[in-house]
Amino acid sequence: MAKLGRAERVAYIVKTLVERPGELIPLSYFAQRLGVGKSSISEDLAAVKAALEAAGSGILRTVPGAAGGVAYWPLPSPAEQEEVLERLCQLLSAPERILPGGFIFMTDLISSPAWTARIGEIFAAHFRSQRPTCVLTVETKGIPLALMTARALNVPMVVARREGRVTEGPQVTISYVTGSRGRIETLTVGIRSIPRAARVLIIDDFIKAGGTARGLVDLVRQFEGAEVVGIGVLIQTAQPERKRVEGYLSLLTLEEVDEERGRVQIRPSLPVVKE
Repeated sequence: MAKLGRAERVAYIVKTLVERPGELIPLSYFAQRLGVGKSSISEDLAAVKAALEAAGSGILRTVPGAAGGVAYWPLPSPAEQEEVLERLCQLLSAPERILPGGFIFMTDLISSPAWTARIGEIFAAHFRSQRPTCVLTVETKGIPLALMTARALNVPMVVARREGRVTEGPQVTISYVTGSRGRIETLTVGIRSIPRAARVLIIDDFIKAGGTARGLVDLVRQFEGAEVVGIGVLIQTAQPERKRVEGYLSLLTLEEVDEERGRVQIRPSLPVVKE
């Protein structure tokens, strides 16, 4: 790489950090690629940190020593979090999204990398203090949200499936009762997917009565020493008020879907995080 000026170095450093959230990157990595000493990299990082703090757009942490380096954690500002949630409410309130049974169509949003990246960063901001070591979800709609949350936290994602797969190797399977319909369903995950003493964060797209979330909690309990450190959902329904799990966090609350009038009432339900 040709020798760059300070502005170009800072741009390269920011690009690298944003692309690799939560990863501890040695200063020597930047020094070798940019052809400057570590002292120059340290000065560049100081400028990046000052800019992030001024904008409230993330956390830059350095670890001293030979095994140290620098890591960037995305943290949307309170204003950014509010803007994302309000915009989601506007989009999801469109009458044409109403589906039979009191549901709303949201596949386009949770399949959008731009939206899921923002949502994942909000989840990560709320749960980072719980130090999760993996993110668990259930197929299929929860996968994009869980993947982006795992990326923002720099931890693996685990997918629980309705049916086992040979490619997963030995598996753990449980039965659970769905909260809204009372049906018996199964959840399966490979025994190698959740390590011993894992700190598991559960992420899903929707919660109505909480049966699936309850099943995921019970599934985690089958693994030695593993514990659920948090449950996050994109949307909760206002009714039933009492779910089969407690202590979960939802970003949005679906108050009402009036099919006859073509009206959807949905609002933000999660306080923004400041650090």
